[in-house]
Formats: sequence, C-alpha cells, structure tokens
Amino acid sequence: MSGKVTVQSTEPADRIEALERENKKLLKINRVLIERVEVSATTRTDPYAAFEHSVVLAEQVRERTAALNVALGDLKTSNTALSQAKQQAEVAHQRLTDGIESISDAFVLFDSDRRIVLYNSKFESVWAGIGVAIKQGLGIQEIRLLADQHKLIAEEYRGDETDNSVFYRLNDGRWFQVSERGTLDGGLVILYTDITELKQNETARRERALADKSRVLQNTVDNLSQGVVLINAEGRLEVWNQRFLELSGFTEAELSTQPLFGDLIAQCELILLTPFSNHHSSNGTIELEQSLRNGQVIEIRTHPIPEGGFVNTYTDITERHQYAETLRESEQWIRLITDHVPALIAYVGDDLRYQFTNKVYEDWYGWSRVALTGKTITMIHGGEQFVKLKPYIDKALSGESVTFEIEEKDPQGEPRYMLKAYVPNLDAEGKAVGFFVLIRDITERRKGAQALQESYQTMEQRVIERTSELTKLNDQLWQEITERKQVEGRLLEASKHAEQANLSKTKFLAAVSHDLLQPLNAARLFTSALQEKSAVQSERHLIDSVGTSLDDVESLLSTLVDISKLDAGVIEPDVTVFPVNSLLNNIANEYQQIAGSEQLKLRYVASSAVISSDSQLLARILRNFLTNAMRYTDSGSVLLGCRRKRHSLVIEVWDTGRGIPEEKLGDIFLEFKRLQGNRDESDKGLGLGLAIVDKISRMLGHCISVSSTPGKGSMFSVEVPLADEGQYALEVKTQYQPVADNQLEGALIWLIDNDPAICRGMQTLLEGWGCRVQTVQDEAQLLDLLQGQEVPQLLIADYHLDDDKNGLDAAINFNQRLNNSVPVLMITANYTNELKHIIREQGYLLINKPVRPMKLKMTLNHLLK
Repeated sequence: MSGKVTVQSTEPADRIEALERENKKLLKINRVLIERVEVSATTRTDPYAAFEHSVVLAEQVRERTAALNVALGDLKTSNTALSQAKQQAEVAHQRLTDGIESISDAFVLFDSDRRIVLYNSKFESVWAGIGVAIKQGLGIQEIRLLADQHKLIAEEYRGDETDNSVFYRLNDGRWFQVSERGTLDGGLVILYTDITELKQNETARRERALADKSRVLQNTVDNLSQGVVLINAEGRLEVWNQRFLELSGFTEAELSTQPLFGDLIAQCELILLTPFSNHHSSNGTIELEQSLRNGQVIEIRTHPIPEGGFVNTYTDITERHQYAETLRESEQWIRLITDHVPALIAYVGDDLRYQFTNKVYEDWYGWSRVALTGKTITMIHGGEQFVKLKPYIDKALSGESVTFEIEEKDPQGEPRYMLKAYVPNLDAEGKAVGFFVLIRDITERRKGAQALQESYQTMEQRVIERTSELTKLNDQLWQEITERKQVEGRLLEASKHAEQANLSKTKFLAAVSHDLLQPLNAARLFTSALQEKSAVQSERHLIDSVGTSLDDVESLLSTLVDISKLDAGVIEPDVTVFPVNSLLNNIANEYQQIAGSEQLKLRYVASSAVISSDSQLLARILRNFLTNAMRYTDSGSVLLGCRRKRHSLVIEVWDTGRGIPEEKLGDIFLEFKRLQGNRDESDKGLGLGLAIVDKISRMLGHCISVSSTPGKGSMFSVEVPLADEGQYALEVKTQYQPVADNQLEGALIWLIDNDPAICRGMQTLLEGWGCRVQTVQDEAQLLDLLQGQEVPQLLIADYHLDDDKNGLDAAINFNQRLNNSVPVLMITANYTNELKHIIREQGYLLINKPVRPMKLKMTLNHLLK
C-alpha cells in the first residue's frame, strides 16, 4: 500500500512555511539596503560623509547579518524539527497503513466530498477478477456505478429497523456485510465484513433443519392410517406414504421417478380426484367414496395448496361402511318386526314430539309416517285428550314406567278402549330423554268380558262354583300375557330407535330376563298343574288351548330374545369340556314325550365321546334341529345320533319328513324364511330357528350342514371338536335310560321366590307330582322354617329376590346352617356366563326361565336320586 497512503501533519508544515516567508523578507531587506548604499556612493562625494555613511551601513549590515544568522539558526532548528516531524509522520503513516492492513474487513475512507482518501488491500480484493482498478479520488457514486456496470452484486438487502447494515451477495458467491460511520471532519468510513462462511454455515444449518423436518414429516406421513400423496404445482408426485402404496398397488421404485399424478392413477383402480375435478372450485376440500373390486371402500379427499399443487388422502372406510350397512339392515329388520306386531308402537322425545311410529300406529291415527314424525302429542290427540294423558306422561319423564287404560275415539269417531304403557328411556345419568309408547286396542276384549260376565250371570249356580277358580286363573293369565306383550313392546320399541338401536336392544334384554319371563313362567306352572288334574272335556279343551297358547308365546319370545341377544352381542360362549351323553340324554328325554304327542318315534344312539363346546348353546342348536324335524315330519321317526371323525364329533338329526328342495337349502338359514305347507297351521313360528342355529354355530366355530331328499326326509348336523378324555372324569353311560319318576313321591321340597304367583304355581305343580312343598318369599322366612321343621330334601331358589337380594346367597346361607347340605336348584332369567360359573362353583344346578315342567321334573328326579 506504499504510495497509496498520504499523511499530512498540519503543525510542522505551517512552521516551515512561516520561516520561509521570514527568510524571503530578510533577503529582500538586505538587497534593498545594498542598493541604497550603492546609490548613495554615487551621489555623495564627501569622503567623510561617505565614510560615515559606510560606517552606518556597516553597522546596519552587521546588525542585519546577526539577525539573519539568528533567522538562519531558527530556520535550521525549524528544518530539524520539520525533519523530525516528517519522520514521525512517516512512522505514523506506516503504522496507520499497517493497522488498516491488519483489519480483517475491507476498509475504505472517504473525505467530506465522498471521495476515496484511504483503503486497504481487502477492499481491492472485493473487486478482484472484474477488471476494475480502485484508486484514490474515486467518488462513492462512481464506485457504485462501476459495481453495477460490471455486475459485481448479485443480491442486496437491508437489515431490520434496529440494524442499519446492508448485505450484499456477489456473483462469485461471497457475502459481505457493509457498515458505515462518519468522521469528525465530515468524512465517511465504510467496512466490508466477509460473512461468506457464516452464510454457508447458516445455509447448511437450515438445510439440515429442513432435512430433519422432512424426515419427521415423512415419518409422520408413513405412520398415518390414511394413504397420503402430495402433488406439486407441475402435477408431479412429490410425497407419498406406505399406506398409499398398499391401497394403490404401486411400488416405491415406480413412484421415485416423480411421475405425473394423472398418468400414475390411470395405471391403478383408484379414481383420479383433484381440486379441479368436475369443475369444482379449488378453494375447498372435495371428497368421494369408491368401492374397489376386492370389496374395500375407499374415501378419497383432495385439498389445494396455496402455493400450487394439492394433497390427496385415501382412507379405508370398509369397516365403517359395513357397519352403516349393517345398521341400516338392522333398522329395516326392526321396522319389519314392529310393523307386523299387532300393537301401536311409538317413541316420544322429552320435547313431546314423535320420533318413531310403526305402521299400526300410523294407520290407527290416520297419519303418514313422514307427516307424523316431529308432531307433538297435543297435535295428534288434541288438547282435551292431552290433559288426560299429561299425568302419565309426567310420570314417564320422571323415570317411572306406567300402564293405564283410557278411552279414545278412532278416526271414524267411534269410542275405543286403549291399554297404554309408557316406558321411560333413561340416559347414562338416569335422566329420561324420552319414553316408549305401547298401545293395545282392548275394546273387543272389554266387550267380550262384559258379554261373558252377562252369560255367567245367567248360568246355573253349580256351574259358576265349578268354573269360578278356572275363570279367575284365566283372567290372571290374560293379565300376565298382557304384561308380557307390554314388555315385548319395550323390546320392539327399544330396538326401533335408529340412533340407539344396539343400546335400546340391550336394555330390553336386561328387562326381559325378569319382567317378561316371570309372569310367563307363572302361567306355565299354573297351566301344567291344571293339565295334570282331571277335568271335564270342555274344561280340558280350554286348559289345553291355554297351554298351547303359552307354548306359542314362549316359542315366539324365546326366538325373538335369542336373535336379539345374538345380534346385540350379549351372549358370549362358555366353552367347557363335557361328555356328550350328559347333554344328549337330557335332550332325548325332553323330546321323547314331544315325539309321542306327535305320533312319532324318537330313536337315540348314545356316544361315549367327550367334546369341547358351550353346552347350552349347543343344546339350542340340537333343539332347533329336533323341533324342525318333528314339525315337518307327518309320520315315521326321528333319529338323534353321533358320528366320529378324526378330530371331531358330528351330531346328526335324521327325519322321515317331507324334505327340502335343493334350491331352498340355501334359504332355510335366513331370517323369516319358512317352508310352506306346515302340518300344524296354528304354528306361530317366525322362521328364525335355523337363523339362530346359523348365528350360534358361527359364534362357536362349529360347522353345520344339511342334506335332504324331497319326499324322503332330511339330515341336519353340527360338527363339534373332540376333547382329551383325560380332561374330564368320564362316567360311562352308553345306554339311554329314561329317568324314573318315583323319586318325587313324598319328597319334601322348599321353594324361595319373591313372586306369590310363582310360589302358588310351583306348589300346585309339585304337589300334583306327590311332593310336600313349603314356599317362602325371602331369606328371613326361609331361615325361620328351620325352627322346629323337618329339613327339606331339596331347595328350589329363584335368583332375583326383593330389596336387591338374591336366592344364591340365601341358599348358601341356608346350607351353612345345616349339618349336611341339601341339593339346590337355581331358577333364573339371567343368562350371563358369570352367574353360571358362580352357580357351578357352588355345586348347584341351574334352569333358566321359563321353566319347562318336563325338564323340571327330570331335574328334580336326578337331584333326589
């Protein structure tokens, strides 16, 4: 930088300049004096005067010479000081030069006119390679013009409000941060800091952060359950995940080339969907559902990206779609049932507006389904009738079930008597959110009852006395049947509710176990007791008719309850290991008498096999097989037997009935499918028996099969896995032996049940079999009987008692007070596996309601034997 740095010291220069001016002044004075002397010498001739003048001149010269010598001395001193100052200035200049060169930044100093005074080599290197020579005197505007002309700067931007720096990126990739600062004399210092490495590090750090974010984003996308693709503004695939590969069938290699999305989708089954499909606006999400050939249902959604391009998601909604279809089918099935139930069924919300009605309800009130939904009770019944219904509605909305009779006028204006039941629908907090409505038209029944009463009043007193008890029993049966139909209506109504179909069904199943089966069980006990008593032909016919009706009711309700439980998932298999004879012997005994009443012969071949299954569910399958065999066999026989395979046992039911056409074999396991031409035209079956068999077999994993020849008969079978005989202490009973009936004669049996009707019916039935019976209604009364009473030979206990007590705890407490425990038979409408396990652990036997008298009799004989 030598020759490029100029240093001017103002104090030595001024001193030298003053000395030189003083020296010039003295020389001029000396010259003037000499000229005056010479002129005087030529004009004055007086020697003395000349001498005197010369002396004066000499003195003046001497004085001036002395002054000049002093001035020269001062000048020499000044020159010496000037030389020292110059040397110091050179040293300072060199130090300033070295200091500027030592600066790591490019440095340039401008004067007050903004022209270059000083710069270092770093500043020169900024301009390297573009052919520009930087020199002193260049103005700042000229420098900027040179930079623009030679395209030195590729990018420029300024800092924020707190930072006055300017940032430049040169064409060669270097980055400089420029900062300015003014000097005291009005000049300007500019520093150019090379931040290229800092920028490179920052860029690398950003690229690493971007790469990390990209990896996180890709991992997030890969872990989504949806297929995801991102398409850029050019329409090419940029991002995808593994789920998209699975749904589309593409490989990673096929997508790595970033193909056009439209060309890619054209190669697979998926539909091309973009934000611009079908002329849609690109501002929102578009979606559609597509069913694939393999049965999958895919929901496709597309959403535009503001910067261009779009994102598509592909969601497998097959399960949700199937659930929706199942729910719709379930709703149709429930509506089908309720529309064919001979009762008016509706559901009313807590706002007193109708949310559901069946066809009978709509027809009776003369409204269409669309018009009736959403209407209030006041609009349908009128204000006057609503006032009469209001107290019952308030009770239902307070959580209380209420049943009442009321007179109404039908659409023709005729008075009709209606039996209504309001059943509250409670939410999880126990608050009524609406209530179910079940209505029966009992006008004809009331008229018939009145006519019958009038007829009874005209009959002879002897006939009245003999039939009085039966009439009361019949009235009680009618009342209990009415209650049973009300509870059945709860099931149908609860199942009807579209939004809470499964929940409502489950509520009904919980209620039906006791509220419905309890009165039905009492009715069956009374009827069975009457059937075993002697009676005149007219009374026998009436009793048998009541028994047949109860059989039909029990069959219909059992079927509906079973199919509802299976659909609701309430029933869970309780698989155990047991000898097949323990199950088949009881079923054969049960159906032996049924076959005899149908003038058929039941043949049974025993087996010593040990199987693994749910004994109750397997029995349900076999009972349906036997019931169908006897229903469709006019004459001949039915065979129940087993056939061994390698790892399984096939239980078969053969009959000599009418047979099934080959084209109908696939339909018989469908719901509500029945063969035409039944022998018993009074059969009230719903065609659900084999549908139940199909559902149970699927639940247990058992294979069922059927073969048939029209006119010759059919064979139904179920294949059950064999179990290791070592798992069960097998009692070999290879021959079928009917159970003896003489064990009941004189047997002392105690019964605990909270329902007086059940107690009366059971006592009547057991005493008809020769038993001695004591009945109680709670545990305290049971324990009181031990005081001075003979200990019973057997205890029958109902599980549900009053005050949240149960018969199982009562039986356990009872046996703990005895020296020798007595056998216990538990009777309940609770079908849960937990209760079965508890009863089994106590060593007690279990019969579910409604109790079949023949099964009860066989079980009591077994326990007493």
